[in-house]
Amino acid sequence: MYRQITALIAATSIIVAAFAHAQPAKLPRIGYVSAASASDVADRIDAFRRGLRELGYVEGKNIVIEYRYAEGKFDRIPALVAELVRLKVDVIVSAGPSITRPAKEATATIPIVMTNDSDPVGSGFVASLARPGGNITGLSNLAHDLSAKRLELLKETVPKLARAAVLGSAAIPGNAQSLKEIQHAASAFGVQVQYIEMKDPRDIEGGFRTARKGRADGVVVLNGPPHILRLIPNFAVKSRLPAIYHSSSPVSDGGLMSYGASIADLDRRAAVYVDKILKGTKPADIPVEQPMKFEFVINLNAAKQIGLTIPPNVLVRADKVIR
Repeated sequence: MYRQITALIAATSIIVAAFAHAQPAKLPRIGYVSAASASDVADRIDAFRRGLRELGYVEGKNIVIEYRYAEGKFDRIPALVAELVRLKVDVIVSAGPSITRPAKEATATIPIVMTNDSDPVGSGFVASLARPGGNITGLSNLAHDLSAKRLELLKETVPKLARAAVLGSAAIPGNAQSLKEIQHAASAFGVQVQYIEMKDPRDIEGGFRTARKGRADGVVVLNGPPHILRLIPNFAVKSRLPAIYHSSSPVSDGGLMSYGASIADLDRRAAVYVDKILKGTKPADIPVEQPMKFEFVINLNAAKQIGLTIPPNVLVRADKVIR
């Protein structure tokens, strides 16, 4: 009888061990949050997934991604982030500074990876680029550092540029610094700058009326929500004003030109940060990276619509020309 009981216990142990071994390991769960809609950031999501695949992650197989979109409604962001915190995701990926701040306020323990924050130090997200020091790290897009270059390109494209309207919202982190950089560069270029606040889609039409009344010869568009940026090119064409943007998406929507870091490339590289964190590296120990890939994009169709000829010395420097 004793032998039978012993054999039964041994068999049971083997079955339990085999069952435990057969149980699938818990898949890492990533939360990706955007202030825009899924369609607005589709190319960015594709780039992020591509970055993960390059590192051996296959969505649904060995990693799970929880997507949350605010659809342009910023008041929804804190609730979306809180939901991911309740789910106890392993990493929160922030698609912009408007996400990073609510995420920072929601958790001090879950790692947060920024994909393209303009001023992580100035915004108080990290202690320094080299030593973030908390639960946040990721990538900066150098938005304000490149603002002067955008004004310079606009001046080269429109040699008669004497007055430039700057459209943007002070509520977007980094925009205040971008405006300062533009104003500083404007004095060197002999250009007068008129700042026009634009925080809502309803502000766009009035903003361009103000620019025309101010006799603007061109427009510099600061960083902003995709659902607003994609509406601006149409008004720029109607106003026959050349405009330059910080990213290529508005140019694809009919805008004249853009200069800045490749946002899709930043999203792809954000996957590297996720990988490091999942493998045990603390965000505090992973330096914030600067952009490696920049894009100068020109839309010749938009130029034709406003009756502008792009100077050959400007056109030849474009990384991409939309015809």
